[in-house]
Amino acid sequence: MRFHKVELFFLLLIVLVAIGGLFSWAAFSAATGGLVVGGVETAARFALMSAVLAALSVICGFLLVLPIMSRSLRERGKLQRMTESLSVRSLSLEHAAVTDGLTGMYNRRYFDEALAEYLEAFGQIKKPVGMVILDLDHFKKVNDTHGHDVGDEVLRQVAECLKIFTRYHDVLARLGGEEFAILSPNITESQLYSLSDRIRQAVSELKINNGNVTLKVTVSAGLAVWDGVETGEELYRRADKQLYEAKRQGRNRVCAA
Repeated sequence: MRFHKVELFFLLLIVLVAIGGLFSWAAFSAATGGLVVGGVETAARFALMSAVLAALSVICGFLLVLPIMSRSLRERGKLQRMTESLSVRSLSLEHAAVTDGLTGMYNRRYFDEALAEYLEAFGQIKKPVGMVILDLDHFKKVNDTHGHDVGDEVLRQVAECLKIFTRYHDVLARLGGEEFAILSPNITESQLYSLSDRIRQAVSELKINNGNVTLKVTVSAGLAVWDGVETGEELYRRADKQLYEAKRQGRNRVCAA
């Protein structure tokens, strides 16, 4: 069994203190005529030895034990700070892995995982789960005419609009490009349609300034409510089919399965 330096020095300090205590007792005993005899001269000798050992104990404590303990505490503090930093970085990386960098919304990976979990959880209590797929109309024209910086600003403002209208337990995601999705549990089809249409109208009222030009955009949406049997992929396909129907009918509208 190997001892650390500080443990050895601490044991040495304890031994010195213990021996010093014995000399102090011997000095007292010699002075009072107890078990140790020898009178005042012997008591003074023991007292001197006790004082020397006490001084050695103090020196040992300050020069050997205290520096090692201080260094150990500094290293422990540094290690703790490094651990906290790594923990924060790990959480940041984990968050970045499921977040869209442009809009701050969840990405497709998170959406797919949440969809599977929601269907399982709400299926057990037999509650509906609604899905809305939204796509900006003629977004390629915005990028081609005004540039990608303006296009990015459009996406950010649309994302903020979605956040305003949805509930805290709804899952919002940017699936890619100009396509967004909402996963909304415990909601009826009429409620989901009303939510989608309010979002559509709010997006159409957005005004994105680009110098002297004010852009206005619209969005089409398709929605579907889980039938309790279909898979997440099947639910997505149904909502996506309604999105294409909204596009076919002229855009800037909501279609439901």
